[in-house]
Amino acid sequence: MAVDLHAYFARIGIAPVHEPTRATLDAIVAAHIAAIPFENLDVLLGTPIELEPAAIEAKLVGRRRGGYCFEHNTLLLHVLDALGFAPRPYSARVRIGRARDYTPARTHLFVGVELEGRPWLADVGVGGLSPTCSLRLDTSEPQPTPHETRRIVRDDGRWFHQALLGDSWVDVCEFTLEEMPEIDRIVANWYTSAHPGSHFKSRLTVARALPDGGRLTILNRELTVRRRDGTADTHELRGPDELIGVLAERFGLAFPAGTRFTCPALDWPTAS
Repeated sequence: MAVDLHAYFARIGIAPVHEPTRATLDAIVAAHIAAIPFENLDVLLGTPIELEPAAIEAKLVGRRRGGYCFEHNTLLLHVLDALGFAPRPYSARVRIGRARDYTPARTHLFVGVELEGRPWLADVGVGGLSPTCSLRLDTSEPQPTPHETRRIVRDDGRWFHQALLGDSWVDVCEFTLEEMPEIDRIVANWYTSAHPGSHFKSRLTVARALPDGGRLTILNRELTVRRRDGTADTHELRGPDELIGVLAERFGLAFPAGTRFTCPALDWPTAS
């Protein structure tokens, strides 16, 4: 299925660009992460996550929803392919908040492209740490982005995508540059959205990048506005109705009044 590029560019709020260059890639990545939130809300509503390109486009573009990596980066794959980038789907393990002696499931998808004779990474689906520009894969040097500084380092045959948070380098993803064919994405998507052990079944998460270099996130009952300098303000949401309002006002995610998201970590206080 051919992606509707006109509708996609309208969704991410930039004028259509068609040249398969790094400038085009970076413009798309930055605008996508700012406009289309990362979120797992359908998982908490018990709605199946469909990976057919038409279903993803209908959800993220047509219905102006967000999604997680398999939705975001599958959409990006089809957009970049239509623009002549010849993108490749790569598998990864998300390592945010996880020690190296723990092996998480390989349930992450990101995109690789060749540009200017070099390999690049693009990832619009790793939550509140999605890099807001492409990253070179052939250097371990720090790479500035519109948000956090990044680097790609190699250790024992594995690559680690890291972000500089304050004075510390934090692992974001681990990968081996093994491609992730469609059937592997289908299996990993099922685990991520349906297995009881998936963290997307136990917590609510929503995130998008802000144009000023900050980040806007919800984790369960906490709304956090993080500035480019690393300082942050956190507000505790008082109830499910306030959550519905914040989703609409701050993330552009509209849900009917009375919608309720259910997970163990979303422990609203009981009214006295």
